[in-house]
Amino acid sequence: MNMSFTTSLRGLFAVSVLALAGCSLMPEQVATGTPRPEIEARLGRPTLIHALPSGTRLQYSGQPSGPWVHNLDLGPDGRLVRYEQVMDAGWLLRHIEIGRWTREDVLRGLGPAMVERVARFDGEVWSYRFLEATRPRLVHVHLDPAGVVRQLMFSDDQVLGDPVDAVSHP
Repeated sequence: MNMSFTTSLRGLFAVSVLALAGCSLMPEQVATGTPRPEIEARLGRPTLIHALPSGTRLQYSGQPSGPWVHNLDLGPDGRLVRYEQVMDAGWLLRHIEIGRWTREDVLRGLGPAMVERVARFDGEVWSYRFLEATRPRLVHVHLDPAGVVRQLMFSDDQVLGDPVDAVSHP
């Protein structure tokens, strides 16, 4: 078996496992009013838990590898009142407020990220994967040294093994 074929099979297997893992979670099928113990029994432990002014957020994230973040908001009684999958360009553009959102807002809204530094920005860049239709994309949230969002950028996410990637990066 040649090496590139074996590598391709491994990549296909990894993508298949990630796709199946994302499908098995399916928090969008949890009904409003479902109590927290039942949610956790069905979906497992959340990636993060955030205190909200009117309850609690259970955050289930596939980041930094998977392109999804599910926020399940519970009321003071511990029952589901709202569900959102936030890794969507429209949601990101509508909700992330430049100059207003802080590091804590980003963490509460999007969860953990790939954190980088770049030469032309004094601060951290938090990057998240998402799908735009079927195209892999990245959103880059630029946080200044005080932890305030200063810029939001979008780019294509080059998937390993993508023929375009292989041509441009031999």
